[in-house]
Amino acid sequence: MKTPPLSDADLQTALAALPGWTHEGNCLCRTFAFKNFRQAMAFMVRASYEAEELNHHPDWTNVYRTVSVRLSTHDSGGVVTAKDVSLAKRFEALPLS
Repeated sequence: MKTPPLSDADLQTALAALPGWTHEGNCLCRTFAFKNFRQAMAFMVRASYEAEELNHHPDWTNVYRTVSVRLSTHDSGGVVTAKDVSLAKRFEALPLS
């Protein structure tokens, strides 16, 4: 079952509650910066458990000490839905060191 896209108003409300996140090209986006590669990898491992629990997986990259995350709901046509907001909130709740 497809999850409906967020309205513009709901998207703005979500972004207000997610400092550091932006809306770019139908995705919620954020780059996390860490002290070193080990911390970046530890974050990705912890985040992977959150993604798996929600059965909603990010498009992300790691370069040395940064992790760039892009969230959209592929089975809803690649738009931002409540699933993306939920996962972004879970990522925000993870320790960043």
